[in-house]
Amino acid sequence: MALACALLAVLLFAPPPDFLAEGLKALDANEPAAAEPLLRQAVEAVPNDYSAHFNLAIALSLQQKDAEAIGEFQKTLSLKPGLYQADLNLGMLLLRNKRPGEALPVLKDAIDSQTAADLEKSAPQKAARTHLYYAQALFETGDMGQAEVWYRAAAERDPKSAAAQSGLAHSLLKESKLAEAAEHFREAASLDPHYRDGLLELAAEYEKAGTLPEAIAVYREFPENPAATERLAQLLVANGNAAAAIPNLELAVKTTPSVANRLALADAYKLNKQTDRAIEQLRLAVASEPSNYDLRMDLGREFRDAHKAAETIEQFTAAAKLRPDSVKAWNELATVYVVTGDYANGLGALDRVRALGKELPGDFYFRAICLEKLRQLKPALEAYQRFLATDENKQPDQEFLARQRVRIIKDELDRPRR
Repeated sequence: MALACALLAVLLFAPPPDFLAEGLKALDANEPAAAEPLLRQAVEAVPNDYSAHFNLAIALSLQQKDAEAIGEFQKTLSLKPGLYQADLNLGMLLLRNKRPGEALPVLKDAIDSQTAADLEKSAPQKAARTHLYYAQALFETGDMGQAEVWYRAAAERDPKSAAAQSGLAHSLLKESKLAEAAEHFREAASLDPHYRDGLLELAAEYEKAGTLPEAIAVYREFPENPAATERLAQLLVANGNAAAAIPNLELAVKTTPSVANRLALADAYKLNKQTDRAIEQLRLAVASEPSNYDLRMDLGREFRDAHKAAETIEQFTAAAKLRPDSVKAWNELATVYVVTGDYANGLGALDRVRALGKELPGDFYFRAICLEKLRQLKPALEAYQRFLATDENKQPDQEFLARQRVRIIKDELDRPRR
């Protein structure tokens, strides 16, 4: 009986568990999931303890339970207005959840709660961090002018902050202050190489502004970046410098042999008078996408211009099969048949154009040639006359020849037969 009473006395007078202290131990051990239930009990035990709410918010935020964490930080600030760490963490959390407008006043409170000593002596980097998040909130709400001001303030307080330099550069970029933005993009990259890709955004803005030499210069700094290499080559080609573009495009094709890269390289080869190489790239593009009508047409035209009739016919025939309603494909096919003297097939291709109801004056001219060569003189005469009636002097050389053929055919038709 005495022993039972002694045990009861120990239980009655034992100190209650310190949930807050135990929760803090779990947080220090980087175990937020273990800390959370302890801190919830601490809040339940003393509902007005701002430190319990604050640390519960920390535990929740570390577990990405942002909605609850935001509520706990707000409760902390209702109990302890002006608590710097609560304002800062709440602002950061609101930014993480794409709520910059709500973050602005909270982060401004965090800045205002810092003393002059904090700012100038004891913790300039701490002050810079607060300024940095406030600048970010301004940037994300579209206030570029004020974002620039506060990014500058952050950079002044922590000259080694690559994030501040990068943020300032992006603000200046949005304000079209490209020259100054370039300085800060480069400063950010020198402080932390991870920020180097920001220069590519600068290059894109140079392009929009029409200052292509500056854009080209930036892209040249990224030979290891396939996208930058490809864009550099495209700009060089667009500016008539195909020879300079070719090495970059060849590298782009080697790294990423996509149809787009092959077409860009083919264009560069063509501009540089390297027709065979251009055709080879188009061949490879067609091989990778044999059902691509546009690629077939492009390759067919290159073969046509290179006077390779069989290959030209092969590609235009394939294109016509892919799109039987393509007037362009049938017209191209008819032209090469006529030029090579295959008048029967040429007439067949022209019949497909006629069936589509898309005949042009040139089609009547080629039809007339085919019919005349096939000794179908009366329909040939009609086709020549139809051409002359519709061309409206757009092809004067062909009209001259057509008039001569009309005269000759009429004479032949009028000649008495034996």
